[in-house]
Amino acid sequence: MTEPAGTEEKTPDKPEPTMLEQMGGISGLIYSSVPIAVFVLINAFFGLQAGIWSAVGSAVAITILRVVRKEPLQPAISGFFGVAIAAFIAYRTGSAKGFFLFGIWASLIYGGVFLLSIIVRWPLVGVIWNALNGTGTDWHRDKSSRFGYDVATLVLTAMFAARFVVQRWLYDSDQTGWLAFAKIAMGYPLYALALLVVVWAVRRSDKRLKEQREARTAEETDVEAALRLKYSERPNET
Repeated sequence: MTEPAGTEEKTPDKPEPTMLEQMGGISGLIYSSVPIAVFVLINAFFGLQAGIWSAVGSAVAITILRVVRKEPLQPAISGFFGVAIAAFIAYRTGSAKGFFLFGIWASLIYGGVFLLSIIVRWPLVGVIWNALNGTGTDWHRDKSSRFGYDVATLVLTAMFAARFVVQRWLYDSDQTGWLAFAKIAMGYPLYALALLVVVWAVRRSDKRLKEQREARTAEETDVEAALRLKYSERPNET
């Protein structure tokens, strides 16, 4: 028996992924730490070459595992290339601490770019978010929205600066074990805290822009209604 038109069962909207899910979930946090831990342990017991190949091998294994389990590949692929570059630098420098050199200088570059975006008054968090969502540049014309994105961009700048300062100091001090710990501890956990500020800025801006659009729509409706009333009150010309 067919159901009457309009009575089809509606499927609930799929909930938006949480911040943790967007970063690959709990498994993503674990996977990102495995190659680093493997490198440090194998290097300590079997030497640099074994540590390099073990780290790369673990990154490859994680990528294959995510393919088999049909999990998001973007975190795994990014992690694989990051490990491959780090391993290559360690091989070229002949030093275990060279494994962390790429991440140290990447933090400095990222922090500099984010800071520059604030100076030129186009905070990168606002630029990236609104570009990805195709919402234009209305946020940039709203001072309050731009301030929120300035704050979020500044927090990310501070995060990258902290990574660079701490890890560079450990690198210069030849503290490879603590360097690995700092890289893990200042990775996803610190990034998750920064994302809380990003979410605050995004929601704040979206709410303000929505209210402004609704106010403009209401104003235009009032003007149109006034014009219709004005012309309707005119006496009919014979």
